[in-house]
Amino acid sequence: MKRPVNNRSRQQSRGATFREDYIREYSVTAAAPLLEFLYATITDRKKSAVKNLLKYGQVMVDGEVTTQFDQPLEPGMIVSVNFTRPFVVFYNRRVKLVYEDDDIIVINKGYGLLSMGNDKIKEGTAYSILRDYIKTKDPRNKLFIVHRLDQHTSGLMVFAKSMEAKENLQHNWNNMVLRRQYVCVVEGKVDPAEGEVRGLLAENSQHIVFVTDDPKVGKPALTRYSTLRSANGYTMLNVELETGRKNQIRVHMKEIGHPIAGDRRYGAKSSPINRLALHAMTLRFVHPITRKLMDFSTPIPASFQSMVK
Repeated sequence: MKRPVNNRSRQQSRGATFREDYIREYSVTAAAPLLEFLYATITDRKKSAVKNLLKYGQVMVDGEVTTQFDQPLEPGMIVSVNFTRPFVVFYNRRVKLVYEDDDIIVINKGYGLLSMGNDKIKEGTAYSILRDYIKTKDPRNKLFIVHRLDQHTSGLMVFAKSMEAKENLQHNWNNMVLRRQYVCVVEGKVDPAEGEVRGLLAENSQHIVFVTDDPKVGKPALTRYSTLRSANGYTMLNVELETGRKNQIRVHMKEIGHPIAGDRRYGAKSSPINRLALHAMTLRFVHPITRKLMDFSTPIPASFQSMVK
């Protein structure tokens, strides 16, 4: 059972020395109910104390916090017990935690949510939500922004939890990020059904991105697209970025005469689902510390599917 993050102790709030989590991991070797397994495994504590560990969210099975005393265990499962405090479980209706380790966090950001703060808004952003989460675990934890998604674009983002991870990703972004795939629904039927859009993009004083022929002003941008489905005057496209310019997909879709549905800023005439129909669906990159391949995908939003039934 998941609980909202809200377990900062009174001692922490008063500035006392932070106590490190003391977590033990146990491998399950035989099938058994969870509480029975805990009784048999944690023999240096009274049964009432062991039962309280489970009751107060200090037990995790294969990465999921549980309070279910009769949860069935199978060989190969890992039971983790935090003897210091309840495990911090992330919950936010606008941000879904996809992956986390000591160096990075990958999330699925909801539409309408700022990636980070600006001059007017500091809190209630994807960054501030995650920052508060990791500092609930340990006030010394830090969070770093690696890249952004537009406020009205949903989908996958990666944040760094260490300076080394941040610098490795930012300094080697084009080499470490192997695939950035989006899905969008645009107005009209796209012809040809697949292709690429190439050109220079610049930004004016009103923060509108536009296509330019001036290499002194614009930066190169390349977007590839292919049609997934067309119906009802809309086309669902698979889009892959070779470059990561601000508003790149939105501007390039306008450039080919098919603005993204809901994108009034870049020429859309309709907004059937009351949002920008753009979603960062796939993110594949090399882990900045372990160098392992990290590959994440999210489903196409149901509202996008409904537009092209």
